[in-house]
Amino acid sequence: MIKSAVYSAHATSTGGRTGTSATDDERLSVTLDTPKEMGGNGGPGTNPEQLFAVGYSACFLGALKAVGRMEKVSIPDDAKINATVHFGENADGPGYGIAVELEISVPGIDHDQAVALVDKAHQICPYSNATRGNIEVKLSVV
Repeated sequence: MIKSAVYSAHATSTGGRTGTSATDDERLSVTLDTPKEMGGNGGPGTNPEQLFAVGYSACFLGALKAVGRMEKVSIPDDAKINATVHFGENADGPGYGIAVELEISVPGIDHDQAVALVDKAHQICPYSNATRGNIEVKLSVV
């Protein structure tokens, strides 16, 4: 739960995993296709797992930069996060689930310090807070 919204995003999707999604401000418009591995057509469109990977990695990097500012540590411009979102059968019951791996690279920062910053970022990142206790999230600093 949030105290009050600072920003609200709005998108509309049609057609499910083989359809379209777009934001109301027209900044994002995507065609969706289901990967062949999931029984789909494997078309050129993106999919919800890819969009989740993009959103989580960008948000987490923003949280890492916020922690850096709080800790007076400059996060380098070439810091990056490789996100992998796994899709499969839910291990805890019917349906499907996802798991996430974030591989975080913070060049020029001592590994132990980077790990500490990543741990703090994981506590404030909105995606981490939304998923905590719901899906497996594996963080690794490389």
